[in-house]
Amino acid sequence: MRDWRKIVVGPEATLEETMRVIDQGAERIALVADRDDRLLGVVTDGDMRRALLRHLPLDTPVNEVMTRDPVTADINDDRDERRRLMDARKLYQLPIVTREGRIVGMDTLRDLMERPVHDNLVVLMAGGLGTRLGPLTKRAPKPLLKVGPRPILETILTSIAGSGFHRFRISVNYRAEMIERHFGDGSRFGVEIGYLREDQRLGTAGPLSLLDEPLEHPLLVMNGDILTRVNFEALMAFHRERGGRATMCVREYGYQVPFGTVSVDGDRALEIAEKPVQQFFINAGIYVLEPEVVARVPKGRYFDMPDLLQSLIEEGEKLAVFPIHEYWHDIGRPEDFDRARADFEDTFVTS
Repeated sequence: MRDWRKIVVGPEATLEETMRVIDQGAERIALVADRDDRLLGVVTDGDMRRALLRHLPLDTPVNEVMTRDPVTADINDDRDERRRLMDARKLYQLPIVTREGRIVGMDTLRDLMERPVHDNLVVLMAGGLGTRLGPLTKRAPKPLLKVGPRPILETILTSIAGSGFHRFRISVNYRAEMIERHFGDGSRFGVEIGYLREDQRLGTAGPLSLLDEPLEHPLLVMNGDILTRVNFEALMAFHRERGGRATMCVREYGYQVPFGTVSVDGDRALEIAEKPVQQFFINAGIYVLEPEVVARVPKGRYFDMPDLLQSLIEEGEKLAVFPIHEYWHDIGRPEDFDRARADFEDTFVTS
């Protein structure tokens, strides 16, 4: 039974504060309670992501998005009864309360089962030239640049492996021999690693055409220059629940216009806004693809992931979006690399 006090927030807590509790608690849920520990509602990882998709401000009180009548177990229910309830209602977490509604504990499916092993193949894209990093990539490919004590790609791989994934393929091109020498067959990381060797640059999706094995499960694909604390198990669960052909991770990005803007209709001003912030969702470089989508990738030619996903949209297929609220940082420019090194200890060591 988990230490539930670490994931409790009050009804007045903001979405930003609640996100932090969910991220630090690693249970994909926060319990909303009054000062007497009476359960008022729950907020799941999925609730938070839906709030982001609605562009709700981060200072929105959590009681505006919480589930007010969550499924709970009685303090007198035994372990088997709680497990049956979780199975029947397809729950990942189950608060345990007294008859007065006071929280006394919380079970998770992880507590009641052995740690899952995911047989999904994971493809890490590591064949790029990294030209925007200038002299930093003259002697080593970008995925082998160290952020903290380890190369970027090693942090990515061990993070995903820590979520139960064990089958990896790494696409390589520039300085391929250095990447293969560092990772080998994966045995020292407790995983299996194979390589997709690009004789020519194939873009961000083209290397998938080099897979020479049947795919029985959705494929997890990630760019090899991203540092993130995204919950990969939550991502796979989201993909299963949404039932789409593919899922793309997105990150909210705000851009402030440096001038006042004017909305007009003909020669009439309708609204004046001083330096407004435009909100967008950007592609976060992490994807889940069904096997039939992978089969669409043309063999032997340059092909980018946005082109593949756009083809799904144009054909009316469902492309789900999974908003990331956890730490995420793309390492494309020297200043990004410096920022990642500054972030590393707080983000990947102390958390």
